[in-house]
Amino acid sequence: MAVEEQRAGSRVSRPEIRLVRRGFTDPAQAVRLLAGPGLEGLADDPVLLDALGATADPDLALLGLARLLEAADEADRHTLRDTLTTSKPLRDRLLGVLGASTALADHLARHPHDWHALVTFELRDMHPGPDDFLRALQQAVRADGTAGPADALRVAYRRCLLAIAARDLTGTTDLAQTAAELADLAGATLQTALDLAAEQDPEAARACRLAVIGMGKCGGRELNYVSDVDVIFVAEPQEGADEHEALKAATRLAAALTRLCADTTGEGTIWPVDANLRPEGRNGPLVRTLASHTAYYQRWAKTWEFQALLKARPVAGDAELGAAYLAALEPMVWQAAARENFVADVQQMRRRVIDSIPVTELDRQLKLGPGGLRDVEFSVQLLQLVHGRTDPALRSGNTLEALAALSRGGYVGRADAASLEAAYRFLRSMEHRIQLHRLRRTHLMPTGEEDQRRLARSLAPLINDDTRADPVAALQREWKRHAVEVRRLHEKLFYRPLLDAVAELPAGAAGLTPDAARARLEALGYADPAAALRHLTALASGVSRKAAIQRTLLPVLLGWFADSADPDAGLLNFRQVSDALGRTPWYLRLLRDESAAAEQLARVLSAGRLAPDLLLRAPEAVAMLGDPQGLVPRGRAALEQEILAAVGRADSTGAGVAAARSVRRRELFRTAAADVLGRLGDDPAEALDAAGEALTALNAATLQGSLRACIAGWEAEHGGLPTRIAVIAMGRFGGRELGYGSDADVLFVHEPLLGSLEQDAARAAQAVCHELRTLLAAPSTEPPLLVDADLRPEGRNGPLVRTLASYTAYYRRWSHAWESQALLRAEPVAGDEDLGARFRQLIDPLRYPGVGVPERDLMEIRRIKARIEAERLPRGADPTTHTKIGRGGLADVEWTVQLIQLQHGHELPALRTTRTRAALAAAAEAGLVDEEDAAVLDTAWVLASRVRSAVMLVRGRPGDSFPADARELAGVARYLGYGAGHSGELVDDYRRATRRARAVVERLFYG
Repeated sequence: MAVEEQRAGSRVSRPEIRLVRRGFTDPAQAVRLLAGPGLEGLADDPVLLDALGATADPDLALLGLARLLEAADEADRHTLRDTLTTSKPLRDRLLGVLGASTALADHLARHPHDWHALVTFELRDMHPGPDDFLRALQQAVRADGTAGPADALRVAYRRCLLAIAARDLTGTTDLAQTAAELADLAGATLQTALDLAAEQDPEAARACRLAVIGMGKCGGRELNYVSDVDVIFVAEPQEGADEHEALKAATRLAAALTRLCADTTGEGTIWPVDANLRPEGRNGPLVRTLASHTAYYQRWAKTWEFQALLKARPVAGDAELGAAYLAALEPMVWQAAARENFVADVQQMRRRVIDSIPVTELDRQLKLGPGGLRDVEFSVQLLQLVHGRTDPALRSGNTLEALAALSRGGYVGRADAASLEAAYRFLRSMEHRIQLHRLRRTHLMPTGEEDQRRLARSLAPLINDDTRADPVAALQREWKRHAVEVRRLHEKLFYRPLLDAVAELPAGAAGLTPDAARARLEALGYADPAAALRHLTALASGVSRKAAIQRTLLPVLLGWFADSADPDAGLLNFRQVSDALGRTPWYLRLLRDESAAAEQLARVLSAGRLAPDLLLRAPEAVAMLGDPQGLVPRGRAALEQEILAAVGRADSTGAGVAAARSVRRRELFRTAAADVLGRLGDDPAEALDAAGEALTALNAATLQGSLRACIAGWEAEHGGLPTRIAVIAMGRFGGRELGYGSDADVLFVHEPLLGSLEQDAARAAQAVCHELRTLLAAPSTEPPLLVDADLRPEGRNGPLVRTLASYTAYYRRWSHAWESQALLRAEPVAGDEDLGARFRQLIDPLRYPGVGVPERDLMEIRRIKARIEAERLPRGADPTTHTKIGRGGLADVEWTVQLIQLQHGHELPALRTTRTRAALAAAAEAGLVDEEDAAVLDTAWVLASRVRSAVMLVRGRPGDSFPADARELAGVARYLGYGAGHSGELVDDYRRATRRARAVVERLFYG
């Protein structure tokens, strides 16, 4: 009480102090109002003052009462005063409304006689039904008076709303009953408006039968105080009438009904009638025949449209036609869960809703935000659609009724259902009270302290806390508690009962039958529900600590797996990792305590085969998912230091190379996991470059360490190595553009040590380089590194390794144009640094010739390119989607850029780079390529490179074309940022980008 008195100020009179103690925040104004007209003699009435103090806002209630008494005529004022002092039920209802709603107080000030509506429902068990509301509205519309029928309807609607709010605010009705009465009132209003429209257009009424189908909260009999009323109109011609003319007539009636409800003139709008849930939305016809509706839903409807039909209910118009509408469409609703990508579609729609919320409103959203009403509704509807196919008891359009049925049927645990129901009732009650204040459509928590205080006081019976000391703080705590519970229960509702079907869980948990569990897994996108159930049984059964922790984790993990392109693979991989690490204390602790690590593991395990295969060979790499820096690819220096140290500890050549390959496998997983999780960069091109850099550094360090091991092995067996060896990277390796499936293209060069015989040096170099290639590619638990030396002089028919002098002689006498082109990407990566640098000096004049490209060489390069296109494309491959040598693919872009480098590299230092994108950017900056053309080529090259990487990540083996398997293609699309069900868009976008690139190549390369 001291806080209230301080809020009112220190200088207050004794009457004002009494008012402050009753909750008034402006006691001076209250004293003036109590002394004013209509309230004479009531200032000292403790019964009235206590009743005012019990309202949500005593100041607002007193002001509304003063306005009502002032507006009433003398006789009615006397009746009201007497009733106020003698009838507690009326006093509580009237003051409860006035203290919670300025909008209804305004209505009573305009229509003071309407307070009598509060006397009509004196008995606690007297609740009006649809017929009562319809009778009240129709009587008002037909009554004699100065107001027209439209205004009479609006006034009567407010009068009925006044009675509903009074019962709600005094606890005579609960949330479900209040929402049902609001929906019944909406249906009666629609029927009355339709009757008025028919009276105004009798010709239209004679031509057609029109049914109004309530949708959304109106259809589910759970309407808000202020909400758009969602409807669908269906019509049929009257017997003998023309269908086309009947539809035109029905459209006139539907439009007139909408105007009558939404018109803002006179007494103001009732609520907007929203018909956008109809087939084709606002772009479709307002009214359709039943056959047209049926045809649309059979052929064109999306998943969300069937979800919306869950709540469909005839509310006005022709009852027989409304029933026929439901009979025709209900069977389709209960087969929606069998549609491809059903759960993904529903989840994607929920994500779109959240993404559309302005950031400034996210923390205030009661309806759309995380942990809000929509989360409850989506959870319940998803379960209904999955299990309602076989269980008719679940087919209710009302959220609370459906939740109770899910609990009775064992699809949701009793305790979970009770928690979700309590949260839903509280959040809906908050929403109701906020809307009731000004009768405005809003779902946002108010920011003003007075508004929050009034809201808290009106909800005090629902708050599990003492609201007297600080009602606003108590309200905030209760709201946040329910929001957190809703977020938690969404995942648990859908996934936890799956575990109940296979594990012994505490009493009260849901008990899905095996068939119901399989149905749920199938709806989630699992291709083999029976296998998934076996995995769940293995993971969750038993009384061990491992099983207990996994039972806690699996509901969340199943949701993350289901959000991927291959849930089956995610679950299988998790089982295998858990079998390998389940007895390791740090593993279980990591997943239990680090939610980010658990989510990252689930995403990686379900994103494809490459990363899980790498992880399963050494499951302890899971630990890097719990390290904030664990997914940052390491640089060349750090990798080389670790690999050389490991090689130095090995006791044989094979062990040394195996140690290098082991480090490479772990680091491959680090890079692949970072890529899958989007940690390499927000921009796709940036992420591609980062992956190329990481893979190049890793392969270079592996070659350096493995070469060191092979040299050490030679020296241990034969003494000192008589030559120096350097490894020159070629192709994408030299360009630092490696993908996950790329070979390591190299040249080997050696130089005999002073005093060594060239024959001995060549034999030693040949043996070392051959062993290097053999050991790196040998079958092992580690992924192979295929070292390809076919770009060497004379190809695979030439010696594997040559001296620097031999390279010099060959390139001087025999070099072809294509070899100069291949050398554009040559870069020393391992072995003797000085020898590598001198090799670079040797080849620079060849790859950047001072005279550009002679005409004969230009013709040769073009001829070879055309031959590759004609002969190298695999049989049956689609040239429009082959990423390497298909139309506008990697070869097209790279050969075009390399031709520019050959022609102008001698005069432009910026072109002397092994990297395709860097060279293309330099060419554009120098004006050699139009900026738009450069952008087209860059886009196609980046997209083709990303597709190749995605194919390797998803399939676990390299490929140059899009996968034929639909699930693998979906995985590629998901990696590239396309949502579920949008694989076709990816292929279309690829073809579009490469078609444009090919047009540029035709001009720049072929001339």
